[in-house]
Amino acid sequence: LFERKTNKSVWKAVGASFPIVVGINGMGWSNELNELPTDTGRILMKTEGDGKAPAGIFMLTSAFASGEQKIKLPFTKLVESTECVDDVKSSHYNKIVDKFQVGNFDWNSSEKMLAVGEQYELGVFVAHNSERMKGGGSCIFLHIWKDANSGTAGCTAMERNNIEKIFGWIDNKKNPVLIQLPADSYQQFQTKWKLPKLKF
Repeated sequence: LFERKTNKSVWKAVGASFPIVVGINGMGWSNELNELPTDTGRILMKTEGDGKAPAGIFMLTSAFASGEQKIKLPFTKLVESTECVDDVKSSHYNKIVDKFQVGNFDWNSSEKMLAVGEQYELGVFVAHNSERMKGGGSCIFLHIWKDANSGTAGCTAMERNNIEKIFGWIDNKKNPVLIQLPADSYQQFQTKWKLPKLKF
């Protein structure tokens, strides 16, 4: 975790680093707050169902949990009817909705979030494919991992105590973002994108 006061300030680490897991098939490029390389090389674009986590810079826009939480982000308490829609034909694609309140129930595929269990007891929504382009990928979160050796379907996952740290630290007013890239791409863009200085 890093913080800086302005775009020209130096990034400062907040606490110790901790391990995470990403997509079971690695990463795929996304173009949210970052430009895409002219040559994406071995990293293809992120698509729906590819088992890849998005690579790039992303706003962290909201949070969810199975119980009430204090967090400085827009928050959703999960109920049995909370779903994240991954049907590319739906008008609610890549949105978390309450199927009983949304009105237009036009999807055939979704994540029934409360039913996922422990891994979704705490989570933060990652704004990948915020324009909701069909097939661009959906329902990307920070959440609790299954274990340290199991990749995800595309999310970024970690131990429960570490997502709890994020819940206590994150603040919507400070424009929180997720930066995640393969090491060689991080080194390539570290200076140009003014990223925290890391050693690999």
